[in-house]
Amino acid sequence: MISFALDMLSKGKIKLVKSLSQKKFRDELKLFVAEGTKSVTDIAQHCKCVTLFATQSWLSAHEVKATEIIEVSETEIKSISAQKTPQPVVAIFEQPAFEIDYKEIENGLTLALDTVQDPGNLGTIIRLADWFGIRNIICSVGTADVFNPKTVQATMGAVGRVKIHYVDLPKFLSSIKDNIPVFGTFLDGENVYQKQLPKKGIVVMGNEGNGISSEVSKLITERLLIPNFSVGKETSESLNVAIATAIICSEFRR
Repeated sequence: MISFALDMLSKGKIKLVKSLSQKKFRDELKLFVAEGTKSVTDIAQHCKCVTLFATQSWLSAHEVKATEIIEVSETEIKSISAQKTPQPVVAIFEQPAFEIDYKEIENGLTLALDTVQDPGNLGTIIRLADWFGIRNIICSVGTADVFNPKTVQATMGAVGRVKIHYVDLPKFLSSIKDNIPVFGTFLDGENVYQKQLPKKGIVVMGNEGNGISSEVSKLITERLLIPNFSVGKETSESLNVAIATAIICSEFRR
């Protein structure tokens, strides 16, 4: 039997959880919210859990180290959940902060996101990076917030394992050594399925509607193309950025 000290769900705690749906409060308090067993248990291995809200049955079946544990009913969990179908556990975590390790960047494969604005896309890309063993994602300042609840949910716990950095992207790319290739996807690029790809480099993925910005495009050293196989037929105009990222990462790891 797991033993723990329990506190009550107060109006103040409900207000705190709801406030963390807004970026200004996440930034101010350096906290974020995660929901669901997979997300909470995975993130708890890498980030400090400040408050854990869970039903009695969940607490009896799982052990998560937290500063504060609050047992809630299924009705109460609905008052703090952002999900249409609330899960039996919600947690508040401290935001991790990472310094950029340039040696790690220069010796491995890194993703760079140029104003990827959809939280779901960002979360899926973080999950993909985790799957393909990519430890760093460099985000432009216009990229969606990694601690947005929709982003956190889409990562399925990977947000605790992948290092996310927000930078002036053109300035960052300009600081990278000349022997580190910088890849980007373009309509006039080289077919990714026919190109010999290295084990290290930086792969830039662009905005959902506008692709890679002109300022960042100037710093791309290798232009890649994901070819359309419906030649001569009506087809989709473009790929979702998360799907395109999956294809590119798979080719780099193949």
